[in-house]
Amino acid sequence: MSQLQRITIAPSQLQQEQVLLTTQQKHYLKRVLRLRKGDRFIVMDGLGKWWLASLTEEQAQVLEELAVKTELPVAITLMIALPKGSGFDEVVRSCTELGVACIAPVLSDRTLLNPSTQKLERWRRIAAEAAEQSERAFVPTILEPVAFSDAVNNVTATYRYICEARGEYVHLQNLLTDISGEMVIAIGPEGGWTDRELEEAVTFGFQPVSLGRRILRAVTAPLVALSLISAACEG
Repeated sequence: MSQLQRITIAPSQLQQEQVLLTTQQKHYLKRVLRLRKGDRFIVMDGLGKWWLASLTEEQAQVLEELAVKTELPVAITLMIALPKGSGFDEVVRSCTELGVACIAPVLSDRTLLNPSTQKLERWRRIAAEAAEQSERAFVPTILEPVAFSDAVNNVTATYRYICEARGEYVHLQNLLTDISGEMVIAIGPEGGWTDRELEEAVTFGFQPVSLGRRILRAVTAPLVALSLISAACEG
């Protein structure tokens, strides 16, 4: 199945073993991919289900549901202070490939970017495309940006880590044994978290951790953290 093309549909598009394709999806399948009637492809609802489908004259026919085993055993929420420029696009893309379940942008004391609604829609499209490419069962949720204080105050996950580049903290890798359930990993902006933010996170149950002895860029740190977690879960 790995060589079949994949598209993400809304759950409402699946009706009585038929996939009701949008005009854009028809164009993509027929004009861009040049699929013909009877050709097979995979549809995914972004909520964990995949189906093998066959293109018909106007829509698509569901042939069978597929079992997908590409998700991590821990649901990771990446709480990340928005980096400057367009770096967040690559964070969304790469972290989706690495298995993140949710990305929660936060506005920290040192955040320079205040994104528009169009930016949020773009990030969600990037997540959907990356989920298709990496054969994820789920498309990560991209939340609307909120203030850092509100974000840490509303966390319910069992595992809560905040990455801090300076200071003597335990390495994240040393804490990743027998993990399951839900985890939040917080990554700071350029210049790092302020002392006030770090103290506030600790107050709400976050454990400060290190990602190594080097100072990582704001767009590199989440990839290192996600790589460590996915390796520990799947190694």
